[in-house]
Amino acid sequence: MIRRRSTPGIHKWSRPAIVAIAGFGILNTGYLTFEKLTGSTPVCTTPENVKGCVDVLSSPWATVLGQPLPLFGLLAYISMFIFALAPLALNSGENHKNQKQLENVTWWLLFIGAIAMSVFSGYLMYVLAFQLKAICTYCIASALFALIMLVLTVMGRDWEDIGQMLFTALIVAIVTLIGTLGVYSQVNSSSNITESTDGKPTAITFTPKEQPNPEFGWEITTKSSVAEIALAEHLVKSGAKEYVAYWCPHCHEQKLLFGKEAYQIINDNSKVECAGDSPNGKPELCKAAKIESFPTWVINGKSYSGVQNLEELGKITGYTGPKNFKYFR
Repeated sequence: MIRRRSTPGIHKWSRPAIVAIAGFGILNTGYLTFEKLTGSTPVCTTPENVKGCVDVLSSPWATVLGQPLPLFGLLAYISMFIFALAPLALNSGENHKNQKQLENVTWWLLFIGAIAMSVFSGYLMYVLAFQLKAICTYCIASALFALIMLVLTVMGRDWEDIGQMLFTALIVAIVTLIGTLGVYSQVNSSSNITESTDGKPTAITFTPKEQPNPEFGWEITTKSSVAEIALAEHLVKSGAKEYVAYWCPHCHEQKLLFGKEAYQIINDNSKVECAGDSPNGKPELCKAAKIESFPTWVINGKSYSGVQNLEELGKITGYTGPKNFKYFR
């Protein structure tokens, strides 16, 4: 009498477990995508003077191909959810051959997806630790979800051809890493700002190529005109306050909009540095003002988060001086 080999327990519940983990991933990235697209601030608790989720989501690494990074994570988790659930949802007991084929195909799709997500998440963990030097619980959770799904995929079935499995993993990992480095290659080079010759405003964008100086951030490379200087003087007289962090790329974009000469006026009279590790840092003032993201302008008791075009700042404060500003975002 031949005894049939019993099925390991993990083979029975691996797919439902992947469905559950992918579901958590959908909630995680879906929430961040909503917050990013609506311009809201995600709930995030980090130790004082430590960069957190808001700082990570406002960094250059949080945007891929012009879209928020969490959106791509959401699509990846939805795909894994479908791959894991499909054979379970269609398991009617009929057409056993087709059922087995579907299971086999989706296992390979799960394996490829889990490898790609784990490699990409590993790179982001490197960026988080060594480039941004921040703590992002949402990012760490997403990386753990990807790793757990990979473990469940590898252990969740009997892989007959281990050699093919390892070869596929190597190819997917290499392609994912090359693609990731290619997508983020622009983060390591600063954008060029070409002065307009037709009198029209010039668009401003900035991606850092070096670490900022804790005292002043990055050097301001734009020059001010009469309009920027006049607006800066008006903002100081109106009591406007700008809350910034020296390591924040968006804060530097705001500086570039003003230009070196005009922003010096803001810097001397209206800027509040929130980074605790800066020699100019006054984190207690930022905490008292309930600042959650950078830059934030506080004008007449109302907060305005994110980079503000100079024309908009003029409207908010009733500025009536020259408005032929050189730059916009």
